[in-house]
Amino acid sequence: MTALKQETWRVLRAQSGDQEALDELLEAVQEPLYRYIFRLVGERTLAEDILQEVFIRIYRKLRWLREPELFRPWAYRIASREAFKHLKRERRWREEVRDEATLEAIPAQSTEKSYAPELIEHLPSLIERVSPASRAVLILHYLHEMPLAEVAAVLGIALGTAKSRLAYGLQSLRSVIREQEDGSGSAKDERQKIRS
Repeated sequence: MTALKQETWRVLRAQSGDQEALDELLEAVQEPLYRYIFRLVGERTLAEDILQEVFIRIYRKLRWLREPELFRPWAYRIASREAFKHLKRERRWREEVRDEATLEAIPAQSTEKSYAPELIEHLPSLIERVSPASRAVLILHYLHEMPLAEVAAVLGIALGTAKSRLAYGLQSLRSVIREQEDGSGSAKDERQKIRS
């Protein structure tokens, strides 16, 4: 049985009240969801608190999930909403571009191009300086290797918006790398690798 079929079977069992199946589901998504939330919020204790709230929402709403095979994207969507709610509440949106028209105006880059492994390697340390909206797209697309269409579905946004946020996030990362270039020669070497 494939992993997706096994997860779908667990969802169906959990929806019918099987506590063991629910525990297995939560255990299977705990680590990836925690890493995702932590990269969004940047604080371990806050990420743990948000993860607990995500698990509560999953527990309460699982029986209404109509497509059990979409459990994982659904869980990521819940995690995204909870993380953004906390970020907004704690006023951590200082670098966010709030004008959606500005994000839409940024030309979307083709997702078929291959990306430099060096960018992915340094992404976790650089990503903290990107707006949360773009950070979520970058994390899901590059670190969790989701296609942009699935990222858009997880975040509940249009595919074009996901592409715009990806382009904006990459543009922000390039700016961060340029800033670091002024401080050290190694950053210049990294930038050259990323551009190639």
